Amino acid sequence: MTQQPLLLLDVDGPLNPYAASRFRRPDGYRTHDLMPTWWAERQTRRSDGEVKPLRVWLNPAHGAELLALPYELVWATTWMDEANTHIGPNLGLPELPYIRWTELFGEDPDGLHWKTRDVVAWAAGRPFVWVDDELGPQDADWIEANHPGQGLVLHVNPRIGLLAEDFATLREWAAAA
Repeated sequence: MTQQPLLLLDVDGPLNPYAASRFRRPDGYRTHDLMPTWWAERQTRRSDGEVKPLRVWLNPAHGAELLALPYELVWATTWMDEANTHIGPNLGLPELPYIRWTELFGEDPDGLHWKTRDVVAWAAGRPFVWVDDELGPQDADWIEANHPGQGLVLHVNPRIGLLAEDFATLREWAAAA
C-alpha cells in the first residue's frame, strides 16, 4: 500500500492569519482566546495575577477541507503538541503527529528557515507539502537539493491565511504526486 504524502501544517499564518488587521477579523474566521503553555510562560501577569489569553482566529471550515485532502496531516508549528489541545479541536481535527524541533528560532548557517532541516529530516524521504508563512526561495531550493522525495513549499500570506486557491494547489499536487 502506498503511503499518502505528508501535509506539514504551520498554525500561525496559514490557519491563524495573525497579521490581519487586529480590528477586522477575516471573513469566515472565529475568535478564540487560548492559553497555550508557551504563551502563558512568556507573558507578564496583569494586576489581578492573570495572563491575557492569546487571540487566535480560526476558520472552522478548514478542518473539514484539510481532512478531505489526500494527505497525512502533521503539525509543523511552534505549537507542537499543544496544537492538538488548542487548534485541532477548534477545527474538528483529530490528534495529529507533530514535529518536535531541535531548536526553536535558531540561526541557520545557510540562511534557511530554522524549521527547514528538521522538516526534511522528519519527512525521511516521504513526499510532502509544507504550508507556512515564513519560507523563502532558499528553503525550497535546499529542500529540492537535499530531500530525496518530492517536496513543495506552499507560502501562505499571514494576513489572509489559507485560501480556496491553496486548497486547489494541494489537491493538484497530491494528484500529480
